[in-house]
Amino acid sequence: MLGNETWITEILLQGFEELTDLQMLLFLAFLVIYIVAITGNSLIFVLVIFDRQLHTPMYFFLGNIAFLEVFYTSNIFPRMLWALLTGNKVISFSKCLTQWYICADLAVTECCLLCVMSYDRYLAVCKPLHYTTMMKTQTCAQLAATSWVSGFSISLLLLILMLQLNFCGPNKIDHYFCDYAPILKLSCSDTRVIKQLSDVVAAVFIVSPFLLTLTSYVYIIVAILKIPSITGRKKAFSTCSSHLIVVSLFYGSIIIVYMLPQNEGKQEITKFSSLLYIVLPPLLNPFIYSLRNKEVKEGLRTIFAMIVRYKLIP
Repeated sequence: MLGNETWITEILLQGFEELTDLQMLLFLAFLVIYIVAITGNSLIFVLVIFDRQLHTPMYFFLGNIAFLEVFYTSNIFPRMLWALLTGNKVISFSKCLTQWYICADLAVTECCLLCVMSYDRYLAVCKPLHYTTMMKTQTCAQLAATSWVSGFSISLLLLILMLQLNFCGPNKIDHYFCDYAPILKLSCSDTRVIKQLSDVVAAVFIVSPFLLTLTSYVYIIVAILKIPSITGRKKAFSTCSSHLIVVSLFYGSIIIVYMLPQNEGKQEITKFSSLLYIVLPPLLNPFIYSLRNKEVKEGLRTIFAMIVRYKLIP
């Protein structure tokens, strides 16, 4: 029993029940997406660890994000795939809260990591002479640890507050995973305090990192435009173009899903538009970095060459 009195023990995730005839097609599509996302992000993570050429601050943070995306997709996709394959859409209330907590934890952490990466790019482009002294290994580790701890602690605070609520139903959520707002709608307690706190959390850990990231790139673009040679401008921009694309993709999808005005009549639109946030960043991040970064492409060639050599040698 959770909190003082919890009446719901199981939750029905309705998923994509309006697309009854497309369940198997959705299963195959999401299975391919999941496999590609897991494989791509795992490769990036392995590369960052074992390729000495990638032992730089930017790739250190990239490795953190790749590691995060592996856990993020593994938190949502297996349960969703099981529901599409078997039709079993029931999840226990405790597992539902756990799924939401992991999502919230990793989302806040990713916001912080992207902000830290933008600061890293700002130093690399705008203050190159001070870069090596300001972005030491210890500093990078501290910034990454702060990002992970921030996600863990602030999400834990919201979870503790949610456990104090009474949930008396109905026990249906018109979604394919346990998102924050749909869970709160099941509560028969006064949720004004936790909603106000969640707004503060969003402002501090989502909006603030976004504004800081935006500010960093304003300075970066201004500095790049001041470089006299076209070759110099292209080289400077290439050092942060991949990260800029990832930031745009991540925050763009979040803004579409959570920050645009919504109402009860737009629940279906909200559910399907959330696929932008759930699917696109983990799926496309590895491709964006591997296709636009020379170091990553060289590392991938080395790994594939080792695999081929290993298979050829008895």
